[in-house]
Amino acid sequence: MKQRDLQLMKEMGLTYWQVRKPDFFPGWERSAIDLPASCQLLFVCDDELDEHDRWLFGRILSSMKLSPEQAMALPSAAVELVREHHLTWCWVAGCETAHPAGCQLLTSISLKQMHTNPAAKKALWQQICSYDT
Repeated sequence: MKQRDLQLMKEMGLTYWQVRKPDFFPGWERSAIDLPASCQLLFVCDDELDEHDRWLFGRILSSMKLSPEQAMALPSAAVELVREHHLTWCWVAGCETAHPAGCQLLTSISLKQMHTNPAAKKALWQQICSYDT
C-alpha cells in the first residue's frame, strides 16, 4: 500500500483493515496491532454492528463504567495480531477465538441476538460481576 493511502486511512481513524483476497498479494504480511494505552476493553465480533447494536454496546460499556473511547472492536481474525495492550477486558461475542493474555474474558452471543434474549444479557452481567468479587 502506498504511503499516501496509509496516511489517508490514518486520518480517517482506520487503524486496522483486512485484505479480502490476500492471494493477490503474495509478499503481503499482516502487521501486528498495538492497542492504545487508553483501550481497556477489546470487543471481538465478526458481525457488522448497526445503530441498535451500538446502542446496546454503549449501555453495556456504561454499566461497566467504561466509555466508548476505552473500547476497541476487532474481528476474530485480527485478535492473533494484537501485540501490545493494556486491556482489562476481552469480550468475545458470537464467535470463537483466542484472546490476548492478561485480561478478563467475557463471552456471549452476538449483540444482534442479545437484543431479544434477556437470559443472555443476564449471563453476560453475571460474568462481569464475577470479576468484581
